[in-house]
Amino acid sequence: MASTSLLKASPVLDKSEWVKGQSVLFRQPSSASVVLRNRATALTTRAASSYADELVKTAKTIASPGRGILAMDESNATCGKRLDSIGLENTEANRQAYRTLLVSAPGLGQYISGAILFEETLYQSTTEGKKMVDVLVEQNIVPGIKVDKGLVPLVGSNNESWCQGLDGLSSRTAAYYQQGARFAKWRTVVSIPNGPSALAVKEAAWGLARYAAISQDSGLVPIVEPEILLDGEHDIDRTYEVAEKVWAEVFFYLAQNNVMFEGILLKPSMVTPGAESKDRATPEQVASYTLKLLRNRIPPAVPGIMFLSGGQSELEATLNLNAMNQTPNPWHVSFSYARALQNTCLKTWGGRAENVNAAQTTLLARAKANSLAQLGKYTGEGESEDAKEGMFVKGYTY
Repeated sequence: MASTSLLKASPVLDKSEWVKGQSVLFRQPSSASVVLRNRATALTTRAASSYADELVKTAKTIASPGRGILAMDESNATCGKRLDSIGLENTEANRQAYRTLLVSAPGLGQYISGAILFEETLYQSTTEGKKMVDVLVEQNIVPGIKVDKGLVPLVGSNNESWCQGLDGLSSRTAAYYQQGARFAKWRTVVSIPNGPSALAVKEAAWGLARYAAISQDSGLVPIVEPEILLDGEHDIDRTYEVAEKVWAEVFFYLAQNNVMFEGILLKPSMVTPGAESKDRATPEQVASYTLKLLRNRIPPAVPGIMFLSGGQSELEATLNLNAMNQTPNPWHVSFSYARALQNTCLKTWGGRAENVNAAQTTLLARAKANSLAQLGKYTGEGESEDAKEGMFVKGYTY
């Protein structure tokens, strides 16, 4: 078991520290550049090739008022687990039917600005024969794509993981852009019970930065997601401590890799106690800790903070988001939920054609609730018991 000192020994620098005197780390300015200044020096980072304007526009579109992201990028294996929970076999036809239900929900684009897809879905058609991507675009929803290749053991660490997928990423992101994707997602994780070790934090930050730079070079807005897992008995202060270290390291390496901050989106975990902690936090406490973290670590140039739910119940995730939007923020503070949008919808559908309309109505109700939370107007009235059901799974994998 790693000690806290392992993390504290990590070469993590605050922004004020790494900006000073670091101009040698960056390339000479091009015609499209972003200049960051402080009293000591002028720091120049290359903007993201010829796609700079498009990246900014895409990010702003996704980070639009009252809207968030539907994460439906579960791998085929994980989608199979979801289908199994309602008694369906994991076949392409069943995955297609479920994904068709999601993307074709009438009026979904009123509440959802982006949808993260698995590769199969990006190239898939609906049960009616229309491309999933086209259905999303017609709903004014930006198609996105999961590009990482999953977690594998990190040798030399405290039983931690690293995210693979950089090999061949440039050619894959270029192909995804041609297929209609306009943003990307790469999920890596940090485990508090396992340390986290300085090695794991650095590996997570560096991998995210390389992915982000490659994605921007292909015209895709990268979602930067170092998920701090809910697993553990730690309190909320320990979560905050780790999150602050992780995000400092992430932005250090994003800058080193010349990533344009205006053309990214973040997908952080909310700052909560560990799922197995005896202490619980109110939405107001979660909001206070999380917003303090954002103010201390996230530049206002970043257009959107799209929180993951991480196994919270549908209701809990919405209440926490609503609490964070009770005062103005320099970023669009919103959601990128998978289970916290789909759980009740999936149960309502149950794999039966006659339940499709009811399931879509349930999805829209959940999306509307989070839309209101993004605007700080959610009240929690009329929520079902299903929405209160916790979805934390220890050691959960996608």
